[in-house]
Amino acid sequence: MAIKKLTGVVLAVVFILTMGTVAMAQELIPGGKALGIKMLTDGVMVAGVQSVETKSGKVSPAEDAGIRKGDIITRIGAKDVSSAVDFTEAVQGLDGGKISVTVDRSGKTRQFNVTPAQAKDGAWKLGLMLRDGISGVGTLTFYDPATGIYGALGHSISDSETGMTLPLGDGSIYDAQVVGIAKGEVGTPGALNGSTDEAAFLGDIQINCGCGIYGAAQFDGKPLETGDIKTGKASIYCTLEGDTVNEYRIEVKRVYENDGLKTVLITVTDPALIAQTGGIVQGMSGSPIIQEGKLVGAVTHVFVNDPTSGYGISIQDMLEQVPMCQKAA
Repeated sequence: MAIKKLTGVVLAVVFILTMGTVAMAQELIPGGKALGIKMLTDGVMVAGVQSVETKSGKVSPAEDAGIRKGDIITRIGAKDVSSAVDFTEAVQGLDGGKISVTVDRSGKTRQFNVTPAQAKDGAWKLGLMLRDGISGVGTLTFYDPATGIYGALGHSISDSETGMTLPLGDGSIYDAQVVGIAKGEVGTPGALNGSTDEAAFLGDIQINCGCGIYGAAQFDGKPLETGDIKTGKASIYCTLEGDTVNEYRIEVKRVYENDGLKTVLITVTDPALIAQTGGIVQGMSGSPIIQEGKLVGAVTHVFVNDPTSGYGISIQDMLEQVPMCQKAA
């Protein structure tokens, strides 16, 4: 869903409750199913600033006022903005006078006074490129039959250029089929090509955070006990064709702990998976990691310079968000 840089290594993003320091095992249905994901942002994201061609030359009103790429516009003048439609309605009455634009920048509210520029066609413009939603294909990690809550991706839905987590306005997951694969190569991450059936609604998205997306849904399957991820042989569940989930061998090379969170280095060892995809590809984010018969984590990133390797997240870190999802429900 996005490209990120972590600790100097270029990566492509491929979506347990605790008591003290002891992880509490529970039974969850592992995923591996491809999901169609659609999310609207809470506000309108500035995808870029651009010049306005006027009779006297090019000007960039928004940029000159201090608005940046990645800002989330939440208000134009006195009108709240939560979608591109709201934005269009708010700027219809521009006449060249200054207008206040309120944005969310890294969690802080900022306000800018922007002077619109009149383009050669007579329209008054702010010089903004906007985005209010995102769609793509990811992989289901788990479903908790006891709560009706699912988790997917293992990372946030973020802006592909800024890397910022997109603020959730509304979102849904749908049934999806994998219809093709762009094989990963050194320097170029591969991708699953998916077809989303928007008539086949599966659930909502209630949380979009660094550990994945979460919401209410219903899935069937055989539950597995959760466990702690460790170095050694393991496998992942993922969909490479249609809606069929298969299991492929990997190895967990290293387990890193930072600020209480676990990140794991994984390498694909299954010849069949390497032959089909080159290793880990975009769209496999959230593929559950199974080790010794237990659900222990999910795939999150692929190394752009080595598609057979990437990173994962522990299932305990993903499950820490479930109580938040229950409150949101």
